Amino acid sequence: MAFSVRALAPDTWPDFARLVAEHDGVWGGCWCMAFHEEGVGRTKTPEQNRAEKEARVRAGSAHAALVYDGPDCVGWCQFGPPVELPRIKHRRAYEAAAPAPPDWRITCFFVHRARRRTGVASAALDGALREIARLGGGTVESYPQDTEGARVSASFLHNATVTLFEGRGFTRTRRLGKNHWVVRRTVRPSA
Repeated sequence: MAFSVRALAPDTWPDFARLVAEHDGVWGGCWCMAFHEEGVGRTKTPEQNRAEKEARVRAGSAHAALVYDGPDCVGWCQFGPPVELPRIKHRRAYEAAAPAPPDWRITCFFVHRARRRTGVASAALDGALREIARLGGGTVESYPQDTEGARVSASFLHNATVTLFEGRGFTRTRRLGKNHWVVRRTVRPSA
């Protein structure tokens, strides 16, 4: 299937917002804010999360590769520098090893419920890596799940699979939790 990919920006915000709203704010009203400094929590409403995400997009401090099937946004891959995305799953285990920070983090994928397992996540990751190259490249890190030998619902793979990343040249550097890994690769800047 041929998808196109566009960067999350003020002009693509309506497409992103439509997809999130169609899925009840995604993961309980997160609006893809969980990994930003503001985070989400019991005191935050989905409306607050939406407003904070939109403000970040308009300020240029939220990055994602949006995947389109024709005119419809069907998924995304969120990425950004660690200062933009300081919150990660398994943070205590991550920081225990005192790692050198990456230039970029890939923290979250979302795919329309009717489009899961159709290549949207692959297109989103490829688009994110192209956008990172356009923005100057550098070390890219993510924290996907190792699903080999296990049945996992696609709706719970918020950071995709190790296999997807390894297929794009990422290398496992260390385990985080029972099934998650830190994966890294360097992306060269595009011309």
